[in-house]
Amino acid sequence: MNVTLGLIQMAMAEAPADNLATAEARIREAAAQGAQVICLPEMFTTLYFCRTQDPDAFDLAEPMPGPTTDVLCALARELQVVIVAPMFEKRMTGLYHNTAAVIDADGTLLGKYRKMHIPQDPGFEEKFYFTPGDLGFRAWDTRYGRIGVLICWDQWYPEAARLTALAGAQILFYPTAIGWLPAEKAELGAGQLNAWQTIQCSHAVANGCAVAAINRVGTEGETEFWGHSFVADTYGQRVAEAGESEKILLHTVDIDALEEFRRWWPFLRDRRIDAYGEITKRAID
Repeated sequence: MNVTLGLIQMAMAEAPADNLATAEARIREAAAQGAQVICLPEMFTTLYFCRTQDPDAFDLAEPMPGPTTDVLCALARELQVVIVAPMFEKRMTGLYHNTAAVIDADGTLLGKYRKMHIPQDPGFEEKFYFTPGDLGFRAWDTRYGRIGVLICWDQWYPEAARLTALAGAQILFYPTAIGWLPAEKAELGAGQLNAWQTIQCSHAVANGCAVAAINRVGTEGETEFWGHSFVADTYGQRVAEAGESEKILLHTVDIDALEEFRRWWPFLRDRRIDAYGEITKRAID
């Protein structure tokens, strides 16, 4: 079984309606080129407002399901594609999440993943906005395979990838908003990009999954989002990669090859689950 992925690497505008219109156009284009599972970048409806702490930014959040997922569910049903749509979710007044909707090819909202790991760095003030996820690490059976979704900062945590793979995910999607700060780029930029790619490629190897990382592009304030969306195979090879401009990145994954890899590289079989109890501790004293 083959499945064609469509990664929408895009720059965001200030108006959410403009971003939704752009995303819809890109999804249509990807579907016309054969994409079956299409993923948008982290919080695709907005600029990356987490560069600062601004209470007015909470007005950008919306319920899920809500107006945007209604549009995308109809689009998925029309085009017969799966859509992963990461957005700013308003759960209730005063409670907000960084969330991805998973929509099947018949237009059904299968569920959502709420970002579990929330960063706090200069230019990435996410703890001010987002409540950590409480839905756990999940995978969904879609028309085109069983997929898992993790979001941005989650990508640095092997535990998140492992638990999503143990839930049965064949493909791990990582919608992302990550970039360079001008004070760091000259000295650290190449190393930061390499670290971002390497850690996600390692998840593909360790779990026998394909990995798809979808980043935004463009400069917002001082942050230069670096793009470089990519697909990694089970050997950790970047078999498709975008540059630093807007692009629809397509790649076809052989689901049967994932099964074959796990048979010959049985990392899941050989896990010593009897010896990992201390992984749930903050530190081993």
